[in-house]
Amino acid sequence: MRALITGITGQDGSYLAEFLLKKGYEVHGIVRRVALENQEHRLWRIKKIQKKIYLHAGSMESYASIFKIFNKVKPNEFYHLAAQSYVDYSFQDEFSTLSSNISSTHYCLSAIKESGLDTKFYFAGSSEMFGKVRKVPQNENTPFYPRSPYGISKVAGFELTRNYRESYNLHASSGILFNHESERRGFEFVTRKISHAVALIKLKKLKYLELGNLQAKRDWGYAPEYVEAMWLMLQQKEPDDYVVGTGETKTIKYFVERAFGVLDLKYEKYLKINKKFFRPAEVELLIADSSKIIKETGWKAKTKIDKLIEKMVINDLKLLNK
Repeated sequence: MRALITGITGQDGSYLAEFLLKKGYEVHGIVRRVALENQEHRLWRIKKIQKKIYLHAGSMESYASIFKIFNKVKPNEFYHLAAQSYVDYSFQDEFSTLSSNISSTHYCLSAIKESGLDTKFYFAGSSEMFGKVRKVPQNENTPFYPRSPYGISKVAGFELTRNYRESYNLHASSGILFNHESERRGFEFVTRKISHAVALIKLKKLKYLELGNLQAKRDWGYAPEYVEAMWLMLQQKEPDDYVVGTGETKTIKYFVERAFGVLDLKYEKYLKINKKFFRPAEVELLIADSSKIIKETGWKAKTKIDKLIEKMVINDLKLLNK
């Protein structure tokens, strides 16, 4: 089996590549040319497996580039994970977020259709598609109400995937994944910002942690488990869409309190609220109803939120101590 992954250098892409290698796949990834020129900074997540995978320099903003790589690789499975995925940044540069996220999904789907290959396609959806939620918890039938350019771009990608599935009979599925974190999370995301700051404060290299809205609630899971859910979707006889999450929700304040607690620190002494970190339109409550994927594939989240927080904080402390 041969798999092609966009976003292979990211958190999910690196875990998925490792997972597929263990399954005996030949793994290919599309990366920006600049990543190959600056490997220490750009490819650190896949450093351990780099000699076992095939990397192709390409642009997600070029249909010709994607089509050329796709036809060279001829994958059995195509996982589209690449996106401008930092929600706060999507407010700052909504044009590039909408353009790149929507167009890249369209290019991937079109490449499969035009090639005539029987390739299975996975689209990385997001709980941010639900936004201002109409129903709690959220499942596959919950209406979308995105509250950010990123969320809007993911709804568009979801609809494109469904349209290609229904119009051209592609095995194209969307995973609506709720927040999933790990030791490989980018530093721009609030969970890694918290875990890294806690470690810095413990080592007396930082005085305060500045955050915005502490009351927003999220359904947080462990990323390595979520890539298995992606793979399971493409093993189903019929393509479909699946919500993936833990079914538990906690506030950002809870995450902060527990993170400081891992290193025996009281968060009140080190936390400052800064209004610049508040979003123009906040998503207040996200919690997954994953009963469909549990029933149809047997997948279920295993790592609890407290264990996830502990893993992230201890990892950052070890990295800083090095």
